[in-house]
Amino acid sequence: MKPIIIIIIASGALLACTEKKASPAPKPVSYCLDDSTIGLIAIDTARYGDLVEEIQLSGEVSFNENKVGKVYARSSGQVIESKVTLGDRVTQGQVLAVIRSADVAGSYADLSSADADLAVAKREVDNTESLYNSGIASERELTEARQNYEKALAVKRKINAALHINSGGKSDNNGLYYLTAPVSGYVVEKKINTGNFIRPDMDESLFTISNMQDVWVWGNVFEADIPKINEGDKATVSTLAYPGKIFTGLIDKVSEVLDPENKAMRVRIRLQNPELLLKPAMFTKVIIQKKATDKKEICVSKKALIDQNGKTFVVVYNSNCDMRITEVEVQKPVADKVYVLRGLKDGDKVITQNELLVFQELLNY
Repeated sequence: MKPIIIIIIASGALLACTEKKASPAPKPVSYCLDDSTIGLIAIDTARYGDLVEEIQLSGEVSFNENKVGKVYARSSGQVIESKVTLGDRVTQGQVLAVIRSADVAGSYADLSSADADLAVAKREVDNTESLYNSGIASERELTEARQNYEKALAVKRKINAALHINSGGKSDNNGLYYLTAPVSGYVVEKKINTGNFIRPDMDESLFTISNMQDVWVWGNVFEADIPKINEGDKATVSTLAYPGKIFTGLIDKVSEVLDPENKAMRVRIRLQNPELLLKPAMFTKVIIQKKATDKKEICVSKKALIDQNGKTFVVVYNSNCDMRITEVEVQKPVADKVYVLRGLKDGDKVITQNELLVFQELLNY
């Protein structure tokens, strides 16, 4: 009996060990974000948005012509000195150039002659008044003397007025007159240099001064896109000089004619430029966003997208321990957003910063 009992006990023990080994292993704990990782991620929410179309234009920065001071030549002559260069900061009243003019020199010569005539007329009036008071000169002689003085005074006033017009009030008797800045700002155009001659028929400005606090960007719209562009459309402007920097403005003017050189319609975008980053003649890329249809699509930040093996994924976030990798089908990118056809629904939260780190961790689980 004892051997039989021992065999039974041994068999039971062996069966118990076998059953213990056959029990399923516990499921691994899901991946959770630790405190340090939580501070490194950012989250965006998928939302329905209007489906828009982007129209890309080439553009060029120009100064705001409604807020400039243009400096014209007052008289013909020769530029003796040019005191500023393109891009210089100037203050109102600052001398920009010195010009020697025969017209100004002639006006000063006439002024000297008028001063002499006026002095003679004044002495004649004084002498005639003395004689009249003594009963020697007649009233008619006194009246004539006073009229001659008024005529001489009028001649001097006329010469002074002409001199002020021809020199802008900044001149001397050597025939020099001075071009000054009408406003404070920056020299954005300069068309003269020392030694240049100014002709009487020259009607273009010699200097243009702008404060550069707001500027214009002229964009070129080709014929296929002309029906899509209207005044008031929102525009974003970027430059090679400042990668990642976006300037935002509105189209405030649409030309009614095409540029004969490039066969494009020009549109004007007004931009605030408080930091003076945008310079005249700087090339830009202009993007106009237009509503394509009344249909709305799910859109989400571009930063959420992860490309892997020819597919596109996002990390959907529910909580710090509840995240999943979801494949999405992207329709089109617009600015910093993308429209998603499949894979997300309205209200889904996705990780948009350090998303690749979380993606790799989830793959390991």
